[in-house]
Amino acid sequence: MASRALGTGVVLALTMASTLVALPTAQATAPSGPAQATTALPGKKSDFNGDGYADLAFTAPGATVDGLAGAGYVGVVYGSATGLKTATKQVLTQNSAGIPDAAEASDAFGTNIVSADLDQDGYADLVVGTWRESVGTVSGAGSLTVVWGGAGGLSGGATLLTGETNNYVGSQLVVGDFNGDGSQDIGTTRASVVQFLKGPFTRQGSAAGITAVSADYHHGWFDMAAGDLNGDGFDEIVGVSGGEDYRVATIATGGPTGPGPFVDMRHSDVRRFEGGETVAIGNVNGDAYADIVVGRDDGLDGDEDFPFSFGGMITYVPGGATGPQVGKSKMMNQDSTGVPGAAEYLDGFGSSLSIADTNGDGFGEVAVGVPNEALETTKGAGGIVILPGTAAGPTGTGSTGFNQTTAGITGTAEAGDLFGGAAAFIDGNKDGRAELAVSAPGENAGEGSMWVIPSMKTGTGSFTFGHATLGTVAVKAALGASINR
Repeated sequence: MASRALGTGVVLALTMASTLVALPTAQATAPSGPAQATTALPGKKSDFNGDGYADLAFTAPGATVDGLAGAGYVGVVYGSATGLKTATKQVLTQNSAGIPDAAEASDAFGTNIVSADLDQDGYADLVVGTWRESVGTVSGAGSLTVVWGGAGGLSGGATLLTGETNNYVGSQLVVGDFNGDGSQDIGTTRASVVQFLKGPFTRQGSAAGITAVSADYHHGWFDMAAGDLNGDGFDEIVGVSGGEDYRVATIATGGPTGPGPFVDMRHSDVRRFEGGETVAIGNVNGDAYADIVVGRDDGLDGDEDFPFSFGGMITYVPGGATGPQVGKSKMMNQDSTGVPGAAEYLDGFGSSLSIADTNGDGFGEVAVGVPNEALETTKGAGGIVILPGTAAGPTGTGSTGFNQTTAGITGTAEAGDLFGGAAAFIDGNKDGRAELAVSAPGENAGEGSMWVIPSMKTGTGSFTFGHATLGTVAVKAALGASINR
């Protein structure tokens, strides 16, 4: 589930305790096997307390903790038979008991988060990137921290990796089974390469192995996602990167020794597929292979090579027995038939992405964030579009859109809310149909808020929560800058 972490150059005032509230317990379940290219919903990979229900984690990496500006925190809301419940919640910082290191100004704990069962004990664990972490006198090293899952929820942790000067470890994260051995592995950016940490992991945080994956294009990583694109039992990594005037999508193919080097995915006709800033992998067309969706935030008017990029666009690339079928790629924007809204300059259509089956038809829907969408004269209020999946990929036919003017969606659309800034599908009640978690990190003058939307057709049953619910007091916290995937 891919959701791009928004910029967090904000100042926060936060008073918090790392608290765990009344979490149910459960027996550990058997570790899950290798990743499969199906329409299966996120479940075991985010079930932190082993009760069978997926849990939701989200971040505020710019938060001030104990007077330390920009230290950052991660919040968790737990699933149940009736869905995600804010009564069972956690707030975790580097000052929480059992969490390695200590909160420091500008660390940005929670830059990115992913989850998986790293130690094969049946409970999902949370991996937290802290891209500006200093290690001793080494500035900009970055670090990865795991917070262990268990019957009582997340507690305790270990350091998985730290970098060197300006490595910025943890700025991007991805998890999957890249070598097909049944254990979950981690990929993270480390300067211009991607560091591959092979699972399983010990409770002290040691990986079974660590290697570096080279990249042909390393002018700034924007996002990464993982999935089995060719059905061979090995997950691939797709990364998007680029420079000031170009975007590239690259792929590292999985294999027995882990992912290979990143190679350019562009078709011989370069105009078929350029790249973007966000990427998600999931089964959109219901076949045996995972598919790719890349989001390009925005394009300039008159872009002849990529006319769909005006206002932002997505590119769908189906998987296949030989890998991504780039020649069958499909581009869409808000001017595509049936898609709510209209393509407008700087809307940011594609700024966040997630894929999952929300209605049980075997096809994955695509959530596309449009955080800079103007609602009449309210600039940057934001919205999100849900594109149905079909055998031919995503379609505008039957698509829906949500914003804070939609019936059933709590709140008031205001300038700069950035509703849709991050998004993720999650099946919090284990009914086989995903709900949507979406954030507005600019809500309430930058405090940020989260929403959970159960129905992709209407806003019925939706609810929102923010710092008051979490027991925190924050100013310009950008809550929901990133959501677990």
